[in-house]
Parts: sequence; structure tokens; C-alpha cells
Amino acid sequence: MSKKIAFIFPGQGSQTIGMGKSFYENSDIAKEMFDKAGAAIGVDFTELLFQENEKINETAYTQPAILLVSLIAHRLFSDANSVKPALLLGHSLGEFSAISAAGAIDYIDAVKLVHKRGQLMQEACAGTDAGMMAVIGLDDDGVESVCAKAQAEGKKVWPANYNQNGQLVLAGLKADLSATEAALKEAGAKKAILLNMSIASHCDLLASAQAALKETMDSMLNDTFIAPVISNVTAAAYDTKAEALELLTDQLCKPVKYKQSIEAIAGDADIAIEFGNGKVLAGLNKRINKELKMYNISDMDSLASVVSELAE
Repeated sequence: MSKKIAFIFPGQGSQTIGMGKSFYENSDIAKEMFDKAGAAIGVDFTELLFQENEKINETAYTQPAILLVSLIAHRLFSDANSVKPALLLGHSLGEFSAISAAGAIDYIDAVKLVHKRGQLMQEACAGTDAGMMAVIGLDDDGVESVCAKAQAEGKKVWPANYNQNGQLVLAGLKADLSATEAALKEAGAKKAILLNMSIASHCDLLASAQAALKETMDSMLNDTFIAPVISNVTAAAYDTKAEALELLTDQLCKPVKYKQSIEAIAGDADIAIEFGNGKVLAGLNKRINKELKMYNISDMDSLASVVSELAE
């Protein structure tokens, strides 16, 4: 195939009960990956993903669950054809799926790593009443200006996820986030909505988690990248263990530049395949770059459809 393809991976918030069930019920490889991943961190993924429960929304469990389903989708796709990516990227947690799909970390180690990452994030935010807020309808400069003013007043509020034009997620203390709502609306925001989260991702509140995360990664990562990965922190490509260690450590406290990443790959990818549950990134991508043709692999039917279409 002459088209250049990006492999992309979703982050936290894409989870739903039932995700991965089609893979589990129809693929021996998927069953094996479920079982081995579960044994590695002491979790029954069939219970976590197929039965109603509260743990699915606890970040220490959400992260390995999303990563596992994404990497199963990627493994089954890779086994079904010879299509290789020109580059890989993910949204927040999804960057860890991307480096595993690139070959820089074994999927079992990746499951262990993001389970640890989730625990560290929970511990860093424990007792702080941390949270996140989605700001809709205000440009980046406007949001950043409100945050800068709030920080000057001593409030703990930071831009965390640059998702698309007019959609930016903030992180910080819930009381401080709520206190900025009026200023955001005065600046032109249509909505400022506190999200149902007990952690504050991609901000200074996670600084205490960085050293332990880096130490854990150092023992697991390698230099085997089949293609470059786009960094959430810089929106630029990297393909070495040393870069991954620094960038993924920084990512804990730096905003996710997802919009900027999709803009940056405009000349390097014609097609993007989203591996994992839902179509969150496909939706964002259509609004960021209409020229980027999107596919999604989230179950056996979509897997067969994408493999068939790319073979034509």
C-alpha cells in the first residue's frame, strides 16, 4: 500500500462495560492476552470489563483495561495483514499503547506499567480534591489567559488536554476550577463543566509520581521502535528509549497536545487507524483534519472490515 498510515490509541474516558468482549469470545490470541495480563497484575479482566462494577472507572484499573483492549485490536490486525505504520500516537494513556505497538515495550510490561502509573496518579492526588474541567467554545489563548490569571491569584489550575479547537480540558483543584468558571464564561466560553474525576492529569499535582514512574519505565523500555511515536508533550516524533523515558515522565505534568499532534502529522499520514474501544479520537480527528481518512478497530467485525478495505 502506498498510503502512509498512522496507528492511534485512545486514552482514559473511552472505557465502557463490554469492551473487548467480541475479541475475547472469538479469538484464542485475545483470550490468552486477557489471561496473561490479568495474571500479571492480579485482575480478572473478564469481570472488570464484562460485568457491571465500579473499578472500571478507577484509574489504576481503567488504564490497563483500555491499553489491553487497544493492544489486542492492534495484535489481531497485525496478524491479519502486513500493513505497517508510518508513525504512532495516542492520547495521554494512549501514548503507552503506542510505544508498545511500536515494539518498545512488551504488552505484559505495558499492562504492569500503566497499572502502576494509575496507582501513582491516585496516590499523588489523594486528599487534594483534585479534578478536571472541560471548557467548550473558547480558543486556546483565552483559556490560557484565564488560567494564568488564576495561577497569579494562587489557584491551582492548568491546561491539561488540547483536544480540538474550542475544546480544552483543565486540571487542578476542584474548588479552584469552579472558581474560574465565571471568568471563563466572561472570556467567551459556552460551557465550563466539572468532570466526574478524582484525579488531575497532566498538571503539577502529579509531580510526586514522576520519579517512581520513570524508574519503573527504565526497567521495561527498550530501543526497538518499528516507527516513530508522536509525543503528547512536544507534538514531535521520537524513537529511542532515552527520549521515551524523559517525555513520558514529563507527560504526567505537561498538557496533552493532541490537537497539535494531529495537525503536525498532516503531511506524514493519509490514513489513521484507531485501535481500541469507541471512536473518541476518530471524532476529534475529523474536526481537526478533515483530510485524514479514519478507521476504527474495536471488535471482530470492524477488524474484518478494515483489513478487507485496506487490502483492496
